[in-house]
Amino acid sequence: MTWDHPHPFTLTVRPGPADIDGLGHTNNAVYVQWCERIGWAHSEALGLSLTDYHRLDRAMAIQRGEYDYLLPTFEGEALTLATWLMPGDGKLRMERCFQLQRSSDSSTVLRGSWQLVCIAISNGAPKRMPPEFVQAYGPACVTVGC
Repeated sequence: MTWDHPHPFTLTVRPGPADIDGLGHTNNAVYVQWCERIGWAHSEALGLSLTDYHRLDRAMAIQRGEYDYLLPTFEGEALTLATWLMPGDGKLRMERCFQLQRSSDSSTVLRGSWQLVCIAISNGAPKRMPPEFVQAYGPACVTVGC
């Protein structure tokens, strides 16, 4: 597969019967759920889990999400979802990008991105990223934007 950026964190997904909408293809909301799933899996692989977020009273919250639905997918198709972190300001913000490809022909079926802001879980207010976030996420960032 040819990815938009090097060294993606990937997850294999396959639409099931419950993922298919009235038009006979994967419902757009399912793609959003897959992006959330891979975002958490990537964070955990980098050493930050939901438990860590609560312990630190910090979270990277989605401020804005954008998705470009390029091609339909169908029940049972093997798909590979990739994600990358983009450098932010090192204080409050960063970006996460996504690319979904059909495994059979490597066609990109979706691209997306999230603008993330660090918040205090206790009150939702923007707060500076703790050192644990900078240490885990910083080295994983690629240098070119989505």
